[in-house]
Amino acid sequence: MNASGEANRQPTSGHGVVVVGAGQAGMAMGYFLKRQEQKFLVLEASTIASAWRARWDSLTLFTSRRYSSLPGLTFPGDPDGYPTRDEVIAYLTEYAAHFDLPIEEHSPVRSLEADGARFRLDVAGKTILASQVVVATGAFQAPFVPEVAKRFPMDVFQTHSTGYRRASDIPAGTALVVGGGNTGFQIAKELSATHRVALAIGSRQKPLPQRLLGRDLFWWLSASGFFRASVDSRLGKRLRGRDTLIGSSPRELRRRFGVEMRPRVVDVEGRSVRFAEGGTLDVDAVVWATGYRSDYSWIHLPVFEEDGAIRHRRGITEIPGLYFLGLTWQHTRGSALIGWVRDDAEFISRQIAGLAEERHTSPRSRAEERV
Repeated sequence: MNASGEANRQPTSGHGVVVVGAGQAGMAMGYFLKRQEQKFLVLEASTIASAWRARWDSLTLFTSRRYSSLPGLTFPGDPDGYPTRDEVIAYLTEYAAHFDLPIEEHSPVRSLEADGARFRLDVAGKTILASQVVVATGAFQAPFVPEVAKRFPMDVFQTHSTGYRRASDIPAGTALVVGGGNTGFQIAKELSATHRVALAIGSRQKPLPQRLLGRDLFWWLSASGFFRASVDSRLGKRLRGRDTLIGSSPRELRRRFGVEMRPRVVDVEGRSVRFAEGGTLDVDAVVWATGYRSDYSWIHLPVFEEDGAIRHRRGITEIPGLYFLGLTWQHTRGSALIGWVRDDAEFISRQIAGLAEERHTSPRSRAEERV
């Protein structure tokens, strides 16, 4: 401890660009910054691909390997096959090594604030100054579990999908999966081999086949221009609030896997769950596949709306030098997908290079940075 009673901090370091997050968004950003020969650093709170490591063992992407590559390095294996969670982790780990990206693991950012014309990041006991910052923590940050979960007694097993690993971890008996997205459907399918399973769906999603007329669904979506439709286009505005169910359907779940389909959960009394249509079900375990919420409590900068949404245009905020990457519908439907995040990353990299050049040639900016 020093004389003021504060713990000694490591010396302050400076970088041209700091990227927060070493998932697919952070990797893609690092690729383009490396090509520009920028001085940059990628900070990761845990380990590379930490969001993928937190998913269940048998997770399989609904995008084929052909559409799961980051810029500059093809995803290995059969291009028409669908990669597993472990393959994605291995690919991202290899990606970082292949391009020798400067990544600091186990370096959680505690706060991000303005420091004159720069940004100050408090990183686990040390301070890092950066001219520009890219927040690439992605769309999967804080697991969301509805309040009704608190009404279950202690002897009912509960976990969010981030805590689910395999069917054998779930107690015997009746398991309820809550959430009608791809995650809920995949977990319900796996559990059905060993448990009586019900899947509660709060809102209906459009089921789409994984392959159509011999081609991957994403071939058709790409060929049709679906991924070129921006969030501001008429099509984008119509699609933004709709999620799609890929490679699964309620009918398949009932007929092939014997899963009971239930509507939205509205209440809990003891072990009994009540649903929107009035029916009930006694359960032994619940898996909450209810998605995530953003957690930007560590960012102390005026870039948020009253509801917490980020004010940005294609990841560019009103604060010069501050960007976001990997958000859902950041610009297109593909913005948060591993095979399409490159488009926004390349766009932001051009903004970074432009601002860096502008500051380099501006005497006033150079003076501000010296203060």
